[in-house]
Amino acid sequence: MKKNKGLLVVLSAPSGCGKDTILKSLLESTQTVKKSVSATTRAPREGEVNGVDYWFTPKEDFESAIGRGEFLEYATYCGEYYGTPRGPVGEWLEEGIDVVLKIEVQGGAQVKKLAPDCVTIFVLPPSLEELERRLRTRGTDSEEKIHERLQTAVKEMQCAGEYDYIVYNDTVEQAVRDILTVIAAEKLRFSRDPQVIERMLSHAETFCQ
Repeated sequence: MKKNKGLLVVLSAPSGCGKDTILKSLLESTQTVKKSVSATTRAPREGEVNGVDYWFTPKEDFESAIGRGEFLEYATYCGEYYGTPRGPVGEWLEEGIDVVLKIEVQGGAQVKKLAPDCVTIFVLPPSLEELERRLRTRGTDSEEKIHERLQTAVKEMQCAGEYDYIVYNDTVEQAVRDILTVIAAEKLRFSRDPQVIERMLSHAETFCQ
């Protein structure tokens, strides 16, 4: 059987909605999905590892990479750059590996224009109150920063209708199951392999004699 290209999945969510935890659990549950490691100009949080969580990049280097066309997409969020390095994503997709891009809504819109066959998933919290609680529990932001993130979250949620699928992060386990269901269903979509019937029936006349 023909080996299909991998599926490009855009995963977006407001800050504090748990997309990092969801993605970690997703990658632990399957060997067929890779995460594209984004570059960012923001400082690492406690426990984050360069090259694993993000490529932590000085602003000057990030802007130089933009000029060289090295990003599949990039955007600013709360005053910092975030972007997806172009090279590894293309290589993995050609190898038939599904690639998840954990990116903000600005970057998601850019990817959708460049790769209209990508699958876009927006993760929502159970409620805004729960989102605020999670941001405060994280203990990494000032009161001013929490307020800024909540305002940004409301703006991002207004873009959720532009995504293909909505997943609620009520529990991480259910959110991961829902994302895996979306990926499985999308890989069976006829439009992703329109020659499948032709290949199956290519020897039909000989076979039926």
